[in-house]
Amino acid sequence: MSDKIIENNQVTIMGKVATEFSFSHEVFGEGFYMVEVEVKRLSNSEDRIPLMISERLIDVTQDYTGEYIMVHGQFRSYNRHEEQKNRLVLSVFVREISFMEEEPDGTKTNSIWLDGYICKEPIYRKTPLGREIADLLLAVNRPYGKSDYIPCICWGRNARYASGFEVGEHVQLLGRIQSREYVKRISDTETEKRIAYEVSVSKLEKTLIDSAYI
Repeated sequence: MSDKIIENNQVTIMGKVATEFSFSHEVFGEGFYMVEVEVKRLSNSEDRIPLMISERLIDVTQDYTGEYIMVHGQFRSYNRHEEQKNRLVLSVFVREISFMEEEPDGTKTNSIWLDGYICKEPIYRKTPLGREIADLLLAVNRPYGKSDYIPCICWGRNARYASGFEVGEHVQLLGRIQSREYVKRISDTETEKRIAYEVSVSKLEKTLIDSAYI
């Protein structure tokens, strides 16, 4: 059961370690740590993606900044309560990690496959230049009754197709994880730079399997 569930959320990331490890939390004596990785796009710009790694997978006391790694895992979410509301926090939960001898060339450095359910009505819009965009929120089931909630963004024909999806429909998609900077207004005089994460969708399809997403 759990192996089948895990197949519905698969991530492969190749990139350069950009930070040292910082402690996140502990579960049954096992410590989990956060580290950020810079992943090149084909355009030569970069995404900065957070990884959550167990201390049992790697020596978290070492500084690997500047080294190239490849990881396999899942894109996970949890709600963090702040400013009187919940904020969705996303990271790649690492199951396997290996070091690379040279910098990846930008192809296939960032891949994600998701199989889940539409849990919020899609938001379809056009940019001032007429480009079509659709925002989706996908619920991806995990073992033990849990789910990850993954924001996804579709473009062009995919956006037009996704705009017709209904809450509860079963969807499979392929894409890449991207980071996006935005400015959060804290007060009338104060703002803060933050980074949002989402899946940029390259392929998607609605499946005919009739199942609730909850």
